[in-house]
Amino acid sequence: MSTSPLTTYQRHHLAPTYDHHVGHLYPAMVRASQAHVVMLTEQGLIPAERGARLLRGLAVLRAGTTPPPAYDGSFEDTYYLLEKRLAEACGIPTAELDVQLARSRNDLDAGVFRMLLRDQLLGVLDRVLATGRTALDRADRYADVVITGYTHRRPAQPTTIGHALAGYAEALAGEATAYADLIDQLNVSPLGSCAFAGTDLDIAPARVAELLGFAGLVTNSYEAVAGADHLVRVGTLNAQALATGARLARTLMDWLSWQWVTTPGDFTQGSSIMPQKRNPVVLEHLVSYAGAAAADAASVLNNVGAAWWEDSNNATTDVQVRLWESNDRAERFFALVGGFLAEVEPLSPPSREEIVASGATTTAAADALTRHGVPFRAAHSVVGRLVRAGGPDTWTAEGVRAAAEGLTGPLDDAAVADLIAAAVRPDLVLNRAQVDGPGAAAVRAQVGTLRVAFEGVADRLAAVRDRLRRADDALDAVAAELVAR
Repeated sequence: MSTSPLTTYQRHHLAPTYDHHVGHLYPAMVRASQAHVVMLTEQGLIPAERGARLLRGLAVLRAGTTPPPAYDGSFEDTYYLLEKRLAEACGIPTAELDVQLARSRNDLDAGVFRMLLRDQLLGVLDRVLATGRTALDRADRYADVVITGYTHRRPAQPTTIGHALAGYAEALAGEATAYADLIDQLNVSPLGSCAFAGTDLDIAPARVAELLGFAGLVTNSYEAVAGADHLVRVGTLNAQALATGARLARTLMDWLSWQWVTTPGDFTQGSSIMPQKRNPVVLEHLVSYAGAAAADAASVLNNVGAAWWEDSNNATTDVQVRLWESNDRAERFFALVGGFLAEVEPLSPPSREEIVASGATTTAAADALTRHGVPFRAAHSVVGRLVRAGGPDTWTAEGVRAAAEGLTGPLDDAAVADLIAAAVRPDLVLNRAQVDGPGAAAVRAQVGTLRVAFEGVADRLAAVRDRLRRADDALDAVAAELVAR
């Protein structure tokens, strides 16, 4: 039998939840409370001297270095810990506190959750942008390194390392934009909605929002505390972005196994019994990270879908740890991907002979015939006959003409020569002019376009950070002024 003074509910829910949450919630709740008390004082809803006393106490809490206490049942959760500590810092009983005037735990939680997720996603977006820039640097550098491109795990057509990495960079650019949009969605304040129906008191929610760096207010006070779409989007965007990165990790595993690229030493682990081996298990970990992000997203969706359309812990409080862990994992994921790509270099890309023997050049050979007026299906059939007779390095002019008999008219020397050249020279792909294709000049132009996209998102990120910095400075200044009066 337990001798703990805690009740079963406290021991098995409140205590572990407090342990998970307090380090995140407490500092943000203190900051939100400073903005709230400033607003109450400016609006004349509490006397100036009581506002100053509360602000002095909150300043003590914000500057404090003492870690939050262990859960002992003397307070219910972080919300009540704040009240307990604030009363102590002010030298008054909790009965004399005004910090919760015109504010509910509902809108405080909703606001703090947005503040925390906003800050975490700024860090994730930093990593996405850095990884995208690294991918572009590598794409530019290796735009002329020809490899075999695969579809359905089979050799398909020649491409380049640069083309593949520029493609991943484009995916990252889309994800970066999505993260910036999500930060904008998060960066509206629910504070002032109270339990969900607001208050008859003359509060100024926009002032609180301004002092906390929010760009505006949630339009509807019911949505402000009941809404969870923004929480779902955090989990699902992380799952989406990590799933895409995991696909790249799987492809990189192949490139390493085939020795097309180097194995970055800083991202390997040694074998316990095979001294020759260095295992790039980080790529396996990235795939696992993506699986965990998907599980976190599923957990959030399940909880939200099981909740009522009202303030409900299922849809809001209970999903926070999953989101915090998902954001931390996403930031580490992109740091690892970016770090890995920064060290990858070509080692032994497939040779001309290997690419030709794989059959990857045969589509280009068929296309070459179409430039001489041969219908595509006939050209495709001609090349099919040639492939069945032997590899492209064995093709001759006589064999090409024989393969064309009965499928199309006689082929002139230029058509035959173009077909054979396309079949045996995978490097011709470097000259391809199509703007989105693997041609070296095209890839480098893509890199330039995507750099502009990344810089546009970086500007948005900087603007949010500037807003938060200015809000912090303004809140510190006005709180100090009210205390000094």
